[in-house]
Amino acid sequence: MIVRSCAGGVVFHNNKVLLLKNDKSEWVLPKGKIRDGFLSTEIALNRVKVEAGVDARIISTVGETSYEFFSLSRKQPVCNVITWYIMESPCDESSINENEGFIDGAFFTIRDAIEKVTYSQDKSLINLSYKKYLMLKEMERIEEVYI
Repeated sequence: MIVRSCAGGVVFHNNKVLLLKNDKSEWVLPKGKIRDGFLSTEIALNRVKVEAGVDARIISTVGETSYEFFSLSRKQPVCNVITWYIMESPCDESSINENEGFIDGAFFTIRDAIEKVTYSQDKSLINLSYKKYLMLKEMERIEEVYI
């Protein structure tokens, strides 16, 4: 089995999260393979920018997910292990890159995103990430009061 390291972003703007619809009509989060000596943070930020046209900043890690599939071209199973980052965008505008295989995408309310996203582990990831995002934003506000 081939094991590939990947990185991606759960990108928030206020109470909305970014989702992309791929050419298989699956609603997913932006992510990509780590290669050529790049850091996982660089890949995650790059994929968010290239796939959705969103300039985001990383505010925390959130964890890892993995999934397996059979690669027809390689004629063997592949396991993608994705390191996820909570990101924040200064606005909720996106520009979906059709050349990267996406046909739609936007920022959706958390409830709508959890209903829309295709894979159950992504539903859990969005939910967990949003809770952590809110906690981090609250800590940021408290620090500003005391500084």
